[in-house]
Order: sequence, then C-alpha cells, then structure tokens
Amino acid sequence: MSEAQTQRTAASVVVVDYGLGNLRSATRGLERAGAAVEITDDPAAFAGADGIVLPGVGAFREGVENAGPYREALLDAADAGTPVFGICLGMQMLLTTSEEAERAGEGDVEGLDLIPGRNVRFTGDRKVPHMGWNELAVERDHPLVEGVDGEYAYFVHSYYAEPNDENAVVARTEYGVDFPAVVADESGTVFGTQFHPEKSGETGLRILRNFVDLCAE
Repeated sequence: MSEAQTQRTAASVVVVDYGLGNLRSATRGLERAGAAVEITDDPAAFAGADGIVLPGVGAFREGVENAGPYREALLDAADAGTPVFGICLGMQMLLTTSEEAERAGEGDVEGLDLIPGRNVRFTGDRKVPHMGWNELAVERDHPLVEGVDGEYAYFVHSYYAEPNDENAVVARTEYGVDFPAVVADESGTVFGTQFHPEKSGETGLRILRNFVDLCAE
C-alpha cells in the first residue's frame, strides 16, 4: 500500500442522513476513495469525524427543513475547521437563500449561510434541468479540484449558486451561462460541488480522493 493510500484510509467521514440524497452511491464512492464511512442521523457523530458530507437531491426548502436538526452541529463543525462537503442540493444548502423557495410561493427559506449568496434558476432557451456530462473549468487553486481541470462531471439540477464573493467560485461550467460548479468558503474547509462526484466516473473519484486526503491532514 502506498503512502497516499495509507493516508486516505486514515480518514473517517460521516454522511448526513437527513432523508434526502443518494446515500448508498455517495458512501460507495467515498469508500472507493479510501474513507471509513458512517451514515448517520445523529448530529453528535459530527464532532468525532475527520470530514462531513452533506448529500442532497430535491427541493431547497425540504432540504433545509429536513436538515434543521443538524444545523447547529454542522455550523459548529465548520467553525472548528472540519471539512464540510455539500453535494448537489447539499452544496446549494451551504448558501444563504434560494430563488426556488420564492418561485414555489414559500417565501425566504434560509440555508446554512456558510457561503453567503443565493441560488437562482437557469433562464434562456436551454432545457431545464441541466442534465448530463459537462466540462469543469478550474478558476483557482483548491485541494478538492487538484487534477480535474478540463475533465467532465455529471450534473442534474435546475438551480445554480451565485455566491456574494466571486472568490468563492473554485470551478465553473457553461450551460447557457457560466455557473459555479464548485464553491468554497474563505477558509477553504467548507465547499461543495453542483455535480455528483459519485456519478462522475474517474473524475468524481479523483475529487473524492482529494476530499479524503484533505480530511486526513
């Protein structure tokens, strides 16, 4: 076993089970990347983890409401510097608000606000949702995207992030508009992908390995 593999197997990762998201696929991907994975609905488990994954598929309001019991534990973990990785809806929940709730007549629904900004719906003549493989263009250095510039990832979404701070954008993808495919907070330890790394083949596996390596540091 190589030194890098040994390092990866040292990371313990919790996948948050809040009722939304493809937990099985995310868990398999993380295990392939070398993590020891625990799926949990117990926020007390966050404190002992090397990293936390917040997956998600579905509507912003439902996600935020379901994740309500975990909000304080997630904020505490982020404040402590534990890597927090949001996937798809999980990434959108890292932001402050979403246009999706407004469109559904649900008013303002507050996300975790770990990366200030809002999520907006695709406009124009492109088919929505944006579904399928698309290219990643890395904007700036971040451990999560090492080795994936110009590679392709798998997307399924109708809304995309608009962070208040342009520097929060780590990578972009084009679909009628250049939108953030990867975002991160100022500390670099809270981040998310709009695409599904667990469905993105070797590119996704590389990203998950990068995440596990970051957790093991």
